[in-house]
Amino acid sequence: MQPKHPNGPHAPGTHAPGTPAPVAPAPDPEPAARLVRFRQPAPVPVDEPDDAREAARSGLDPAVHRELRLGFEEQVRRAAAGLLADDGFAALVARLPFRPGEHVVALGESTTADRLSWFEILRRLLPPGVRLSNLAVPGCTTTQALAQLPALTGRRPDWVLCMLGANDVQRLGPDAVRLVSADETRRNLLLLRELAGRRTSARWIWLTPTGVHAERVAAYPHFRRAGIGWANEDIEAVAAFLRGRPEPTVDTGSAVAATPVTPDGDGDGDDPHQPDGLHLTLAGQRSVAAALVRRLAGPA
Repeated sequence: MQPKHPNGPHAPGTHAPGTPAPVAPAPDPEPAARLVRFRQPAPVPVDEPDDAREAARSGLDPAVHRELRLGFEEQVRRAAAGLLADDGFAALVARLPFRPGEHVVALGESTTADRLSWFEILRRLLPPGVRLSNLAVPGCTTTQALAQLPALTGRRPDWVLCMLGANDVQRLGPDAVRLVSADETRRNLLLLRELAGRRTSARWIWLTPTGVHAERVAAYPHFRRAGIGWANEDIEAVAAFLRGRPEPTVDTGSAVAATPVTPDGDGDGDDPHQPDGLHLTLAGQRSVAAALVRRLAGPA
């Protein structure tokens, strides 16, 4: 009996003549959606989306990337429209200090980089003449944010909305060491403000990091395997420091905590936290956007 030819019909990676070639499996939709939603790997900051470039960086088909991105944009559009449907809230939006021709830039981490973020909701609340640029990077610490100063100042912003600190307080390993020390976090935040103030005339607004759902964080399998965690006491310490600053500060923690949890048929509903207990749902992001509007609208 002769041995089979190595390229015969039963060799791995081949198919019989006359039969269609095997189709590569489609990417798992959930991880693909997460990559696109949180802009991973972080793209080069641009004002207009480039599906081909971002898809290549994510290992996704451009058509899949575009479909997911447009789906997130539609969710944000509906969230903004829902907020504006309230006449009282719409009146607050009309009193926001951002004017056509001005440039608003966001610094932050995954809460802001999220395509369903408070900043993307804000983008759809403001008139078209206001330009918004999102420089947030998932996983960014205050130390890493200092390296973004050239990108920030190069945009010549009129306003900077800064939401940082949640990754600094990540606890690592059995000794629960902070990723960035408390003193270093305060120093970095002050340095960001000081250096940006020297290089631009932008007005500065802080947003406190939001709290976590502690039980979910502790139980989340990925965090358990990696030996990482977050504690609300650490996050509140950063928030308290920012509330003591002279610049306007939006208290996002209280806004998210006040988000009513109204489960739907799937048990999610308006729950502000995702299953990992750290990241926000669209409902949580909507609460942050609403808190920002209420803080900045000023008196009638």
